[in-house]
Amino acid sequence: MSSRPPLSYHAAGVDIDAGNALVERIKPLAQSTRRPGVLGGLGGFGGLFEVPKGFREPVMVSGTDGVGTKLLLALEAGRHDGIGIDLVGMCVNDILVAGAEPLWFLDYYACGRLRVDVAEQVIAGIAEGCRQAHCALLGGETAEMPGMYSGDHYDLAGFAVGIVEKSEILTGARCQEGDAVIGIASSGPHSNGYSLIRKILARSNADLQGLVNGQPLVNALLAPTRIYVRAINALRAALPVHALAHITGGGLVENLPRSLPAHLAAEIDAGNWERPAIFRWLQEQGSVSDAEMWRVFNGGVGMVAIVPWGSREDAQKILEDAGERAYQIGRLIPRGEGPGVRILA
Repeated sequence: MSSRPPLSYHAAGVDIDAGNALVERIKPLAQSTRRPGVLGGLGGFGGLFEVPKGFREPVMVSGTDGVGTKLLLALEAGRHDGIGIDLVGMCVNDILVAGAEPLWFLDYYACGRLRVDVAEQVIAGIAEGCRQAHCALLGGETAEMPGMYSGDHYDLAGFAVGIVEKSEILTGARCQEGDAVIGIASSGPHSNGYSLIRKILARSNADLQGLVNGQPLVNALLAPTRIYVRAINALRAALPVHALAHITGGGLVENLPRSLPAHLAAEIDAGNWERPAIFRWLQEQGSVSDAEMWRVFNGGVGMVAIVPWGSREDAQKILEDAGERAYQIGRLIPRGEGPGVRILA
């Protein structure tokens, strides 16, 4: 028999006790997101959710996403409280575009070494995002994988499921020439373009605590993704919404055409809203072209709603009453042979 000491999972770098401690800490966080339909609690092998009553032809809508290299900036800054909100926002805003009401959310947290305090901060942010979206944090998975991630690095993925009446699915088919394009403000870059952002930070040797328009640069860059569920629900309850578009990587120029029929384009007047100062700073520090800025970032608009032209002022007021900043940024025009989005300087 070998004289070497016996090996254990802990010696291999996996702390089962830490994982169990994390589960106990996050149970109240999951409980705080509970909504009608949840069956059981956290800790089972699968989350249970009862299909809501009242639907004639319910259609389930699902979406998954991460937060990309924004995680590296959060790690550098030691700020983990908002990244979970980003994770939820990127998923629920996507399924919202189909007209779905988010029902539940699952998260996946992977790391090389489980730091319970950090993981708890991240999952507290996920719970806050779920509360904003009125969906349940139904479960998740924490994976400690020594050798896969270096140092204190971790990664996140999220999965959202929602429901919509089949007849109310938003496909863009209702869009008409002359419809109004309503832009709903973002909080900043949300979770897109951070590989370019980090390159700009490195080239400019920027101080993350330096001020941009009166606030620390790090605050502007780590501002959590806006979650538009409640505002869009209020809008759809009040007037016809012909289409929605979540403005993520690709910006207005690539995301908005995905929600429009092939024969229509959006004519956007960039002078109808003020881009947040962080975008001006990034463009100046990185010498980034206008075309690249529009193609990479949301430009200050995180969600777009297409509504009848005659409803544009009501739509703007409803969104603002729901706590968002909204702008009349354009209208739909015949597409012809041109691009799906035409931005007027």
